Amino acid sequence: MTEHYERRISRHIRRTYQRRLAYPILYLCFLIFLWLNLSLCDIFSPQRLDSPQEPGTYTTADSSYIEVKLKDLYFTGYTNTLLGRTAGYYYYTLWEDQCVIVLLSPNTCEQGLPFLDSVHIRGRILEENPAFQTLLDNLSQDLHWTKNGISEKIGSYYISEPAFRLIPSILFFAVYFFTGAFALLRLLADLLYLGFPVLSPACRKLRCFGKPTALFRQAETELATLPKITTEDMFITEHFFIVLSQYNTAIVPIKEIIWIYKYSTLHKILWYHFSISYTLHITAKKRLYLQCPKNMKSDIDGIIDYLSEANHDILVGFSEENRLKIREMQKYWNRLKK
Repeated sequence: MTEHYERRISRHIRRTYQRRLAYPILYLCFLIFLWLNLSLCDIFSPQRLDSPQEPGTYTTADSSYIEVKLKDLYFTGYTNTLLGRTAGYYYYTLWEDQCVIVLLSPNTCEQGLPFLDSVHIRGRILEENPAFQTLLDNLSQDLHWTKNGISEKIGSYYISEPAFRLIPSILFFAVYFFTGAFALLRLLADLLYLGFPVLSPACRKLRCFGKPTALFRQAETELATLPKITTEDMFITEHFFIVLSQYNTAIVPIKEIIWIYKYSTLHKILWYHFSISYTLHITAKKRLYLQCPKNMKSDIDGIIDYLSEANHDILVGFSEENRLKIREMQKYWNRLKK
């Protein structure tokens, strides 16, 4: 038994899935980092605000979502706009002898009612920003106060109802958990294929031609003992054509192949032609298609010559005549299935 090719297929599949493990692991670590540092679930369980002295403790990103009931709100006459659209209306209310600024959604205040008896809202505690500073400047001028004077009556924070973006958060969570579940399933599948290569997709496709486990073991034994043709990533044994490349892993019984041809691609930069690459195309029964890109012309020619000699029923070369023959064959097999 040739030591170099012993269990070559299994070792290649394991190396392939070892490399793929990094992507789902890194993505899951990224999701965990977001969960721990952004406290993403806080929007679904906002903290109740019971005192105007408390908001200063809620201004951090991970605890700024609150629920509050306010009374006797007066419209300031100023609005917050976003892209030419009114996003909210600024109100003020006296709460335990402290003036609190509240930005209400248009629906909550009915497009800026002068006075609201009470509101029960969910929002975020936001620290002062340029828009809030502009509001204070305008209010100080309207009241004939100094900027320092109004700052003593109004804190450096305000409550924003529009900032409580529930629907975008739900969409974000849907993407978060969907992609997280996909990455977790991908990780578990990769670990499964790493431990049991015979369960990998490349081996499961052999189900079309017989018992996958038996065919996989036969192909691995033949590759280890009697390889007929070997290239960098393509191999032919007595009964199988095998591809072990970074682009693909495939095992195809030679007797099931019905069409082979090569396709050349000219690579160029601007007007300079610097290389030609060749791709081997294989069609087998049961609608199995295989492409082996970026190979040498001599390797592909040798593969085509051997396969056409090993199975005289294989159509060789790309032509409209061969394409129509293959289509008719597939239609015939589909009718037999029914």
